[in-house]
Amino acid sequence: MLSQTLKKADKLRKRSEFLELQNQGKKVSNRHFVALIARGRMERTRLGITVSKKVGNAVVRNRIKRLSREYFRKNRDIFMGSLDMNFIAKKSVADLSTDQVFASLQDLYKRISNSFES
Repeated sequence: MLSQTLKKADKLRKRSEFLELQNQGKKVSNRHFVALIARGRMERTRLGITVSKKVGNAVVRNRIKRLSREYFRKNRDIFMGSLDMNFIAKKSVADLSTDQVFASLQDLYKRISNSFES
């Protein structure tokens, strides 16, 4: 079983990593999120989360980031190999309940795994 904590190594942290994903990553989206995905250079799948001020105030943005990290932490074993992913929240996600956010992320994870089956 994987560790139940999200370590620094599990996160995209540098601006250059986000920009590289933006320029060369594959885009997968659903109604509430856009995901930029590329094969990772590290040995693990890493996550970055982008929530702009257009989505809501700091409380709303932090809630979305917290829920996204939690869902990733519990479901990262879905992805085989290593991927770098950046989830970008759309404005509509601010009005969703926790269960709806998780359902939207589940849909997005299915789309990602379908697009990266090899």
